[in-house]
Amino acid sequence: MEILNKDNFEEQTKDGIVVVDFFATWCGPCRMMSPILEEVQEELAGKVKIFKVDVDESEELARKFGVMMIPTIVILENGEQREKHVGLWQKDDMLDEIKSYL
Repeated sequence: MEILNKDNFEEQTKDGIVVVDFFATWCGPCRMMSPILEEVQEELAGKVKIFKVDVDESEELARKFGVMMIPTIVILENGEQREKHVGLWQKDDMLDEIKSYL
């Protein structure tokens, strides 16, 4: 899963439905979220793009999206924030939310 930063974030998230996982390498729940996101990415391949943002490397992006706790998952539609979920998100619940934008 590609990790975005301030240099490529806007370009990668401007079109379609994009899920962004704000995480940190030291965060236990973030590590638990990764395999869930990989499964979601497989199930929705070609319909949704999923990226990660390391909050320690991209503090500016984390501030822009009001990320206070991690993991935080943001759903964007054509670059505009539509949803924000803080904490571990179960796969089925995440899929239901993402599919509501498709």
